[in-house]
Amino acid sequence: MAKRRLRTGPTAALPARPDRSELLRLVRLADPGAREDGDDVVAVDVRVHAPVEADPGLVGGELEQVWACRVTAEGPLPVDYFDRFLAEGLAFRLGGLAVCRGEVTDPADESLPGGPAVILPVRPAAEELMELLEGEVEQEEEFVFTAGGVRVLVVPEKGQPPAAQELLPFAAELTALELRGDDQAKLATLALSLSDALNGLVVDRWRFRVDRAEDLLPPSS
Repeated sequence: MAKRRLRTGPTAALPARPDRSELLRLVRLADPGAREDGDDVVAVDVRVHAPVEADPGLVGGELEQVWACRVTAEGPLPVDYFDRFLAEGLAFRLGGLAVCRGEVTDPADESLPGGPAVILPVRPAAEELMELLEGEVEQEEEFVFTAGGVRVLVVPEKGQPPAAQELLPFAAELTALELRGDDQAKLATLALSLSDALNGLVVDRWRFRVDRAEDLLPPSS
C-alpha cells in the first residue's frame, strides 16, 4: 500500500504483525458484527486492511519496525469518526501509534482528553447515581458529579456506537456516563461497577467494549 495512503490514514502503526484472529477479536470489540473478508476485516462502514510492513519513517522513527493497518470507508463516510476511532483503539491495544492526515499520535498518552464511559439504556436519577459513587459526592451541575477525584458527566450518547447495539432494542436514546480523572485504574473499576449496577456496558474513549479493568490500561502497564 502506498506510503502516502498510509500517512493519510487513519492507520494503526504497530510494532509487530498482529495475529489475524487477534485483529478480528479486537475489531469486534468496536463492532460485534465485524467479519473477515479475505485478509481484511470489515466492520460497519469500514474496512481494516491486512497489515503490511511499512517504513519506520511513517511514524517518524518512533518504532523500530512498523506493521500498518489502514482503515478505509466502505461506501458513505463513517459516522462519528468511527474509522479514526477504530485505528486509534487498535493502536492502543497493540502497543502502537495512530497516523491520521500525516499526524502521528500515541493513544496511550494520558494527557489526551477523554476517558471511559458507561452506556446505559435508561438515564439514572441523580439520587440513584449518587448512591453508587464512592466517597463524598458533590453535584456541580444538574448532570455533573464529582466523587473521590472522579468527575462523572451524564450526557446523551452521541449516535449509536456499534459496541452498544445490544442495548438498542431496549432504548430509543442511549445515555452515557462519561468518567474523567487522573487514575485510569480507578476509572476502570468504577466504570465496571456502575455498569453492573445500572445494566449498561463499558466502552473506552474509542467506543471499544471493555469487560475487564486492565483493558483500559496500555499493554505495557
